[in-house]
Amino acid sequence: MIRKLLKRIPSPFSRPAHRRTTPAIIPASQHSLKRSQISRNAVTVVERLQQAGYQAFAVGGCVRDLLLDLDPKDYDVATSATPEQVRATFRNSRLIGRRFKLAHVFFGREIIEVATFRAGHADDRDASQGREQSLQSESGRLLRDNVYGSLEEDAQRRDFTINALYYDVCKGTIHDYVNGVQDIRNARVRLIGNPVQRYQEDPVRMLRAIRFAAKLDFEIEPHTAAPITELADLLHDIPAARLFDEVLKLLLGGQGERTFDLLLEYDLFAPLFPDTDEAIDERPDYTLQLIRQALRNTDQRISEGRPVTPAFLFAALLWPALPQRTRELEQQGIPQIPAQQQAAHELLAEQCRHTAIPKRFTLPLREIWDMQPRLERRNGRRADQLLEHPRFRAAYDFLLLREAAGEQTDGLGDWWTQYQDANPELRRRMVQQLSNGDAARKRSRAPRKRKPRSGAAQ
Repeated sequence: MIRKLLKRIPSPFSRPAHRRTTPAIIPASQHSLKRSQISRNAVTVVERLQQAGYQAFAVGGCVRDLLLDLDPKDYDVATSATPEQVRATFRNSRLIGRRFKLAHVFFGREIIEVATFRAGHADDRDASQGREQSLQSESGRLLRDNVYGSLEEDAQRRDFTINALYYDVCKGTIHDYVNGVQDIRNARVRLIGNPVQRYQEDPVRMLRAIRFAAKLDFEIEPHTAAPITELADLLHDIPAARLFDEVLKLLLGGQGERTFDLLLEYDLFAPLFPDTDEAIDERPDYTLQLIRQALRNTDQRISEGRPVTPAFLFAALLWPALPQRTRELEQQGIPQIPAQQQAAHELLAEQCRHTAIPKRFTLPLREIWDMQPRLERRNGRRADQLLEHPRFRAAYDFLLLREAAGEQTDGLGDWWTQYQDANPELRRRMVQQLSNGDAARKRSRAPRKRKPRSGAAQ
């Protein structure tokens, strides 16, 4: 399938128009980036590496974001120094990574990530010259990528043009080998090199293309977008723990709803949430409404600087897949609550094969789910006991989310809204009204016919 797809790719894939043989060195007078905008600690790292005789630049997302007047979440440095040489230069550093070895330099809570210039994949000639080999799987995925190279080679092996900009904090110049500045001006996400090959090397690049398009409100360049749908299944080869981290970046970045729509558009949602994807096919209106509302709420909380929890969002993403599993167990004679608990256990076990949700999130997620049928049982002291439960607020919010998506709950959300604000006397009356209603329903039932006593007189 991959070879067939390669044959269909237009010529710009194999010979990218944006490749340069010499860099465009943009002087400080022709761009808006200032040294004062860069983290002081990142500037310190670059200066000390340059003083030690190495090339060093601020690189990647921090340069891109500052050119767009955004606040970078972190600062990365690219250098000609090897990780071991970086470690020798900074006592406050340590080496990390096996697939992609680099150095972390610590300044209190801030970490400056320092990566050595990389080159393309090594061949036998490179090995004979002592260059470390890269390692690929049968599908083309890079398992190790520690082939060191020059600044020019490093620019060509980065993923997107907008992430391949190198800022010299001492001279104020930007080195641009791939027309990244032009793509930023054109609001365009473009892969460097052959898209099929680059996605094969690391399928997560497809998710990164979606994330940058949503975060920056950019369009994905047509050649970059073309292979994504057909290569989406490559995500099944990615470790589930890594995909969980990527999902957090995708959906908890403040543009979750837009990201979700792009994942659906490019068929990338199914490899991440296969059971939910089936629920979308079965009940599209309800499922899409619930997920989009949950993401909309999350985006709003992030924009307001309020805390968000992945447990609640994952509860919403997976909830539409739960009822069918629960019904199947109920048909086997299992009562409602045990059936839902067993269905939840099976659903989460299956989901963790695709995105490995840690227990610190699955446990509160299960509590939110388990409380949904319990919220219906409010007689006696149950309502007060539920109100005191540490997970009540999340469960109540989740109930309102279900109702907003169209679930019929006979006014359960309104009842709990009133109950929380009521004084003790009003709460007693509300519970009593429930008991009276239950009693009335029982009296309205038709009386059962009594069986004649055995041995009664004829």
